[in-house]
Amino acid sequence: MRAMERASDTLPFMKMHGLGNDFVVLDGRAQTMRLTPSLVRAIADRHRGVGFDQLALIEPGAGDARLTFYNADGSTAGACGNATRCIARYLMDETGRDRLTLVTERGALLAEDAGAGLTSVNMGQPQLAWHEIPLAREMDTLELPIDGAPTATGMGNPHCTFFVEDAEAVDLTSFGPVHEHHPLYPERTNVQVASVIGPDHIRMRVWERGAGLTLASGSSSCATAVAAARRGLTGRKVTIELDGGTLQVDWREDGVWMTGGTAHVFDGSFSRAWLEAAE
Repeated sequence: MRAMERASDTLPFMKMHGLGNDFVVLDGRAQTMRLTPSLVRAIADRHRGVGFDQLALIEPGAGDARLTFYNADGSTAGACGNATRCIARYLMDETGRDRLTLVTERGALLAEDAGAGLTSVNMGQPQLAWHEIPLAREMDTLELPIDGAPTATGMGNPHCTFFVEDAEAVDLTSFGPVHEHHPLYPERTNVQVASVIGPDHIRMRVWERGAGLTLASGSSSCATAVAAARRGLTGRKVTIELDGGTLQVDWREDGVWMTGGTAHVFDGSFSRAWLEAAE
């Protein structure tokens, strides 16, 4: 069965990024798409496909659009903050509006034009209880019984944040996979290493579940800001400095707001022959 019903011999896509956290975006509002794990993995191949940290599918639904996210390994992701911001900017440019509601597995997320080319998204309230994140058993999520006493946070996907003296000194290519698959996280986890520079400034690096080392992560930035505030290391409004740039995160009464830049890099299309081989 073909992965999607196509009216033409090609499938258009968009390439976007938020601070180097890069995405392939498919617009399924005009045609029905059924993405298989094998097709997602083929698109994710940076040598034989296009390559991405996450793939996002836009579909009609409640709110202004429904978004579904996929990791590079073909698995789904419940949240992707930077992709949400990128798509919000695309839809605001398309419609001329400055406020949108995008529905994800996380729920209905409000997006706003923040001015100066920046886009804000409310990623919702953090999940702080062990079963919401989820963890394997009941425990205090502020300091987990793992070497380094990381903090667990849910942002529609699970996070494990380590506060370290020097985030640059950690070898995330070995540190990340070990903790992504830690038995306390039955659904695996995103892993962050963060250094607190000041009461409103954090340096953070991230290993993403199902994607690996990335230049930035929106949901990880939100989780790190929440974890730092809960531990009394910072206030609730911080600048997160990532490998790919900076995000502003503000944990307000109505949720965790994230603000930053986006880029729509290029448009392209997959050939029919490539799609059929990939499927």
